[in-house]
Amino acid sequence: MITYQVENNLTAEEFIQILVRSTLGERRPVGEPERIEKMLQHGNLIVTARDGDALVGVARSLTDFLYCTYLSDLAVDEAYQKQGIGKELIRLTKKETPQAKLILLAAPKAINYYPRIGMSQWEHCFVLDDEKALK
Repeated sequence: MITYQVENNLTAEEFIQILVRSTLGERRPVGEPERIEKMLQHGNLIVTARDGDALVGVARSLTDFLYCTYLSDLAVDEAYQKQGIGKELIRLTKKETPQAKLILLAAPKAINYYPRIGMSQWEHCFVLDDEKALK
């Protein structure tokens, strides 16, 4: 049975493991545990899914709880995907921040997932990786 909870005290090791098992580790600095630790420290809403003691899913967000919630990482162990765990992690994240708009950038492999679960896509998103790119 999968249990869900707000769990803002994940270890960097646990987080790295779920990132790798979900394939999200392909786009996260899993080889830099200090950076992962800082990511966890600054994420102020972490919802987890566990099968017993095993971490099988995580939604890590940054939020002001009233206006916007940026869901930075949604990771579900590949062995547990297609069971509704990701959708439930999103639902519980939204439940914790009911007045805030939930925002995320989809990983390339998940681009078709979010519309299927009821999220709307916006074309007005912009990204800046380096301040030197500003004109």
